Amino acid sequence: MRIGIDARTILNPKKGEAIGSGHYTYQLIKNLLEVDKSNEYVLFFDFRVREKDVRKFSRSNVKIRFYPFSDYRKFLPGAYNEILTAATLSKEKLDILHTTSPVSRIPTTYSGKVVVTFHDMGIYKAPECYSTATILRNKVAYQLMAKKADKIIAVSDSIKKDLEEIFGAGEKTQVIHCGLDKRFFAELEAGDEKILEKLGVDKKYILFLGTIEPSKNITRLLQAFAEFKNKSINSKGENNAKFAYQLLLVGKNGWLAKEYWQIAKDLKIDKDIVFAGYIIGDELLPILKKAEFLVLPSLYEGFGMTVLESFAAGLPVIASDISSIKEVAGDAARLVNPRDVAGIAEAMLDFSSNSELKNELTQKGLARAKDFDWEKVARETLEVYNEVAE
Repeated sequence: MRIGIDARTILNPKKGEAIGSGHYTYQLIKNLLEVDKSNEYVLFFDFRVREKDVRKFSRSNVKIRFYPFSDYRKFLPGAYNEILTAATLSKEKLDILHTTSPVSRIPTTYSGKVVVTFHDMGIYKAPECYSTATILRNKVAYQLMAKKADKIIAVSDSIKKDLEEIFGAGEKTQVIHCGLDKRFFAELEAGDEKILEKLGVDKKYILFLGTIEPSKNITRLLQAFAEFKNKSINSKGENNAKFAYQLLLVGKNGWLAKEYWQIAKDLKIDKDIVFAGYIIGDELLPILKKAEFLVLPSLYEGFGMTVLESFAAGLPVIASDISSIKEVAGDAARLVNPRDVAGIAEAMLDFSSNSELKNELTQKGLARAKDFDWEKVARETLEVYNEVAE
């Protein structure tokens, strides 16, 4: 079987390091190549990606292809995708083409068998959290890919339910949960903690990890932290100078990100807040390991990878009581109503004062995290390829 995978989300020159679907694509390909030596793979990358960056995927059964015509988009915006991409794909004579995000759409004229992974239906379920341009652009791609796919992989039961509700695509959708990078179970080594000093973290800290955007409910998170601060100070008779916590927000800036610093100033917590930006690789582990706890009050999540990463690192979690997170976290996290600022603040107070509660959830989280494995994802995805190719 000749399997094509659109790998452009891994090393995207416009979007920087891999996050979300890029991380999924990288781990899926990495593990497929480890468990499957018999099938052929054709991996498609953007032409601007350097060959040395994709060398790690070189195998005897792997062919690397670069889309060489990306610059033509400015001259042929419509024909670019429909003609040139279709020609490139057809030339490879693929048995299966897997596009790992509906946003990485394929041409309507492509006639081969297609598998599509859906990670997120937020533009439909929480449209207030996205710009009008994003909604309009992505809806076109989502509708096309949901219709064109011979098989859809949903990363959660929640996504499958949404696909059935919106597109009537439940019958051709299979749920394959994401895996978890085993590096998050690792222990820290000497010197790993220097990143915290570099970021200006000099107190105990509460961690948020995710894109800084409305879907992550950042405004209510800041309001809850302000309430947590005020109640902590009042209950202990402390002054502002003795407040024991900082809130560390780690993630790339998304839509409306610039507004949050002003909100922090208005709430008079700006001196207690650290916006760290996007952090990758080995620097993320010490940030997770040294935090007091994670707060993820998202209004919408397609899966909730941050919850699992925190579990693996031994970090107790406060997260939204929404379908996808409940599905991933089970009973290993403290779940809260994401629209209830007082409830989020109360959970922070409980975690700050109840070490027994945190320890109990930490142990549950570690056990839960072990259920999510990328090799299992690869094997289940390979079964989908075999089913579609029959």
